[in-house]
Amino acid sequence: MIEELRILDEKSIFDTDAHYVIPRYQRAYAWEDKEIGQLIDDINDFDSSNNYYIGSLIVSKVKYKSESYEVIDGQQRLTTLYLLLHYLAYKGALTNDVGYNLSFDCRPNSNFTLSNIQKILEGTIDDDGRFEQSIINGIKAISQKIENEKDFNIDNFVSRLKQVILYRIEVPEHTDLNRYFEIMNTRGEQLEQHDILKANLMGYLNNSSERDFFSRIWNACSDMTGYAQMHFSPTDRQKIFGNEWNNMPANKWEKYSKCIGKNDDSNNIPDIREIIDSNFKVSNIDGLFDENVHVRFESIINFPYFLLHTLRVFVEIYNVSLERPLGDLLDDKKLIADFDYVIKNGKIDGASIKNDDFSKMFIIHLLNARYLFDNYIIKREFTGEDNEGQWSLKELFTSGQGSNKKAYYSNTKLKYDNEWEKTYAPRNKECMMIQSALRVSYTSPKVMHWITELLIWLFDTNNENPEFPAKVESIAAQATKRNFLDGKNYKLGVTTPHIVFNFLDYLLWKKHKTKYDKFVFEFRNSVEHWYPQNPSKDSFHRWDDKDTFGNLCIISRNVNSKFSNLSPESKLKSYGKFIKNGSLKLRIMGEIIEKCSNNDWIETQCQKHENEMIDLLKVACKS
Repeated sequence: MIEELRILDEKSIFDTDAHYVIPRYQRAYAWEDKEIGQLIDDINDFDSSNNYYIGSLIVSKVKYKSESYEVIDGQQRLTTLYLLLHYLAYKGALTNDVGYNLSFDCRPNSNFTLSNIQKILEGTIDDDGRFEQSIINGIKAISQKIENEKDFNIDNFVSRLKQVILYRIEVPEHTDLNRYFEIMNTRGEQLEQHDILKANLMGYLNNSSERDFFSRIWNACSDMTGYAQMHFSPTDRQKIFGNEWNNMPANKWEKYSKCIGKNDDSNNIPDIREIIDSNFKVSNIDGLFDENVHVRFESIINFPYFLLHTLRVFVEIYNVSLERPLGDLLDDKKLIADFDYVIKNGKIDGASIKNDDFSKMFIIHLLNARYLFDNYIIKREFTGEDNEGQWSLKELFTSGQGSNKKAYYSNTKLKYDNEWEKTYAPRNKECMMIQSALRVSYTSPKVMHWITELLIWLFDTNNENPEFPAKVESIAAQATKRNFLDGKNYKLGVTTPHIVFNFLDYLLWKKHKTKYDKFVFEFRNSVEHWYPQNPSKDSFHRWDDKDTFGNLCIISRNVNSKFSNLSPESKLKSYGKFIKNGSLKLRIMGEIIEKCSNNDWIETQCQKHENEMIDLLKVACKS
């Protein structure tokens, strides 16, 4: 049983009728200033226009005691929230009384301390050896955090606290609690939002066979290392992806009748239902890997963000009508809220979506989205002793027979029918380059909307997508046009969007592939003035036009610190190696300054360079 409870107000986690017992196998309260401060910051900083999910609490109902729960997992967070509410009540910030409904089994000092929270807050306790110091430290950490934080508004904090949600998950009766606790510790993590989401969606399905099949797909897709095929059991892998392991999966639940049912050779990550089974045995939960080692491919996003992308693609592909669109930002803290909103409010052809239908539709959609993501969205590939990795755009295939089959990888094919490889091979490189330009431009997963847009396009096309690189280019071009060219202001200085520089570098690479054949996109995240903003005193004069686009380049932060306030000539002389290995615009600027002076740069060459670069962007952006 899963309940959505608030920290304050109706259906509160600390409802006066509820009582929580921390069992003897749990450690004592141990959170310190860092963890407590982070919890308070998380509550104080979230977007107050939405609810905020703060975690899960795994409990077992105490037999013969109504509304009494034994806490299996989440006691540190629960105890901290309990202390926080008592502090807020002491400060007069709460309108309702806070009950004394938390206790420790076989820890008399902890219980004595909890019963004297008021005295601790008042500073009137006696040191008689009966107090638990860790709880006292927790209370002090809360008070110091709130009272010493500049501009901390306690009323606003309480208002936000009313929007904080915690999921209370009750394990079935007869669960071996000691074993369950051991397994949770072995797993080493709190249940995340995607764990709760999985349990919720599985709960909509009618029988155990359907839930098992749902779980197998979810678990395979949730492992973002490598390719999804390799996270399925051999039996499922062949049924879903064909003999060669590289067929696009079927897009309807009904087409998986042969897969629905218990799969004896499944080795997936355990879900909540499996973990709480007393017969469950702890095993490797990292999924299946090539040659029994970790897959060499690393995804550019994690699973919660992949779910957010996939949900938005689902809404678009199935023409789901909503009262309001999903938020612009991809926020993993709103994962459950976004799904709940679509499930409760979404309509297809004017009719509400049934919960069980949504679960079936979405899990198959997730499977297809992951297949497309693996084949067409770049990854980082690590080979040999390469610790840095390199950009990769590959698809999986197999060779061999029966149990001797092995996975191999080749460049993703972007071709027309009957087209020779030498003709279509350059498209893969172009696609990888423009995607990596987008990746290094949008470093936060919250704004990587280009992934959603590409997945929608891939779902809409039914061929081998030879036009895919052009689609990726169009996304970069539109962003450059919208955020730079349309404004016709080329003097934005360090606020110039990074996509402008990276898209320009892509165009320069594409135009001069032979010259720049070894160029790769890196996380160059600092915009620098070529002719410096603040020249060193008395060395050379200031230039009022320093913020113009021709005088700007994108570099890594460590190179920026080296460049300092040096003139272009001095930068080239001292750091020529960095320039020759830098962004392509920077390399061109270096080549120009090899043939001219600082004065030539500001008088004529900078403007000439700018005109050439802007013209190149305008042609590509059709602006």
